[in-house]
Amino acid sequence: MNKRIIVLLMLCFGISKLYAQQSNAVSEIRGFVYDKKTGEPIIFTNVFFEGTTIGVATDVNGFYSLTKIKPGVYKLVSTGIGYDTVKMTVRLAPNQKATQNLYLSERAVNMRDIDITADKTEAKTETKVSAVKVTPKQITQIPSVGGEPDLAQYLQVLPGVIFTGDQGGQLYIRGGSPIQNKVLLDGMVIYNPFHSIGLYSVFETDIIRNAEVYTGGFGAEFGGRISAVMDVTTRDGNKKRLSGKVASNPFTSKLLLEGPLKKYKEGEGTASFILSGRTSYLEKTSKSIYSYVDTAGLPYNFSDFYGKVSLNGVNGSKLNLFGFNFTDQVKYSAPAALNWNSAGAGGSFVLVPDESSVLIDGAFAYSNYKIEQPQLISTPRYSEISGFNAALNFTYFYGKDELKYGLDMLGFKTDFKFTNASGVIVQQKQFTSEIATYFKYKYLRNRLILEPSIRFHYYASLNELSIEPRMATKYVITENIRFKGAAGLYSQNLLSATSDNDVVNLFYGFLSGPENLPETFRGKTVNTSLQKARHLVGGFEIDLFKFFTVNIEAYIKQFNQLTNINRDKIYPNNTQYQDKPAYQREDYIVEDGSAKGIDFTMKYDHNGLYVWTTYSLGYVSRRDEVRTYNPHYDRRHNVNIVTSYTFGKEKTWEIDARWNLGSGFPFTQTQGFYEKIKFSNLFDDYTKNSGQLGVIYGTLNNGRLPWYHRLDINIKKQWKLGEFSRLEMNLGATNIYNRDNLFYFDRLSNSRRYQLPFLPSLGANLTF
Repeated sequence: MNKRIIVLLMLCFGISKLYAQQSNAVSEIRGFVYDKKTGEPIIFTNVFFEGTTIGVATDVNGFYSLTKIKPGVYKLVSTGIGYDTVKMTVRLAPNQKATQNLYLSERAVNMRDIDITADKTEAKTETKVSAVKVTPKQITQIPSVGGEPDLAQYLQVLPGVIFTGDQGGQLYIRGGSPIQNKVLLDGMVIYNPFHSIGLYSVFETDIIRNAEVYTGGFGAEFGGRISAVMDVTTRDGNKKRLSGKVASNPFTSKLLLEGPLKKYKEGEGTASFILSGRTSYLEKTSKSIYSYVDTAGLPYNFSDFYGKVSLNGVNGSKLNLFGFNFTDQVKYSAPAALNWNSAGAGGSFVLVPDESSVLIDGAFAYSNYKIEQPQLISTPRYSEISGFNAALNFTYFYGKDELKYGLDMLGFKTDFKFTNASGVIVQQKQFTSEIATYFKYKYLRNRLILEPSIRFHYYASLNELSIEPRMATKYVITENIRFKGAAGLYSQNLLSATSDNDVVNLFYGFLSGPENLPETFRGKTVNTSLQKARHLVGGFEIDLFKFFTVNIEAYIKQFNQLTNINRDKIYPNNTQYQDKPAYQREDYIVEDGSAKGIDFTMKYDHNGLYVWTTYSLGYVSRRDEVRTYNPHYDRRHNVNIVTSYTFGKEKTWEIDARWNLGSGFPFTQTQGFYEKIKFSNLFDDYTKNSGQLGVIYGTLNNGRLPWYHRLDINIKKQWKLGEFSRLEMNLGATNIYNRDNLFYFDRLSNSRRYQLPFLPSLGANLTF
């Protein structure tokens, strides 16, 4: 192991010991906040001492810690969205480390005044730069195909997020490509989180506890990616009784089961399980229900399975063990048909030592992802990546300040074969390992919050150490106006292979960053094999009224160095062709580029009416050795308007709507056609052989598709069947006014292909 890494690890543990010694001089109280009915941790709820400014919000595990407290008697208070307020008297002796778990009951009446106060408290204690917290409740407020909400459809309305289409769509966050986004599920790296029909992710909404999306400027606890992070956490199973959910609609069916392995009782340890399965039969049902889309049906099938066992200790320490299998099949006619499979298993844990101020958490996992286009024999496309990742984090609470540091390890093997537009095959088999450590400190004084952090990321296969300082800050200007900003350096080794000449990029393969990059790029020496980026973000949070907030953020992502498959390679890279330019014979090329823009969000939430409006203005550009171009996901303007209204005597009716407007994507125009003849030997007579239709492409991505807009609507009605059972019916439609949104132009058949048309659906789900 690199000597510098060993020194950094020793520094980690040295700091932890010093910090523990300092914290022993003060009293503290900590614990977890639970739902009294289910035993599930309640996240992001306020815990504070009444009549003081001492308070925090619980984290994603429901954990809170109040430190640097003078001895005495206090009234400990906890209140959260949808829960009654709990108060209890606590007595703290000098140097005491007390543990007090809190149990909240569901609120009979929804008091929004308390909810808004909780949101404002978090806004003044967290930087929240380019960060969005997503809960299952928010996901259900988005109109969804078949009435079953999905994270993929919710992410499309986030500011700065672009989806390229209903079919084959991928997630592009503030100018970064999908491979530049780190996706975690309970701490496990997920390599492809979206199915080929872009309406669905691999994450089942009913098992999500929280999802945090960082669109830029994220802290040093995340690394190995240069654009964005999506961190998804699943909830525990029901700790009191066997329960579940059954749902069906014309697109999918699913089954959820959960229950206790050791029943929940206050003050005792628990154990529970949760199992989720979902399958799509769209290929079959679409032939009869949606035959007007395509007489052959919509060629998408997928299945998702996830299981988890949670073991919870009395003091809040816990161990989760989980596993998953996600599959996807597309049955277009060759060459578009493909299938992929993703599987993995692992665990996560939280430790709360009795005599220490530290919270320890971590994860360990192994996963595999394989994708191939089996019909392609002469031009194969195949990719497999498998490996492990592990993380260990330490968090110390010191008054309103926090110190967090940790260690990440990663190892993966790639097996890759890809054919570029010139018919040249690029292959790679390689094992890569990485190790990193980071430090992050949160400083909160009066109106100022500072979060400096630094990451030391060592790429063992490249023998490179990347030092990445980062900073986030917020300043509370007035009670209702807050300035925030973030900046940082980022690096990554992993890259993907997609061709910008492919209008539909269904193939999503992976390979590790190569060492044999060109020696120069646009006349400058290439000094690293890593991909590098710099982020700069700044903006304002404004509370215009009690229930109306505005968020404005401007950003710049400078991609200093990128690595791509060489789309212009036409010669083998051997001694015979050394006189040819490097960009015509190298397997990989170096690029750079930038993404810049501004995101504007308005949100109103009161008395059952939820309105969320976002507008994003963005510009993305790339440069390789011979050209400057806009990548195919460069959408200049993007607008989303989301509304949700709950009504009726018992609030059992809900209507949700979403309207999306976007400017056209870039595409490569067709310049001409020719007869493409492949010579099997030198004596072939081309005058007697029949060739295939070859395409002469125009300037890369020099054209623009038309503007896109679509309206989706859902109507839901609930019936209470018993104490624990509920039936929900949902009626909805995608693209309700049947807009012909151009997907791509088929060059060979000279015909247009459109996004999904008007798709009505009727679905039902039963919870028990």
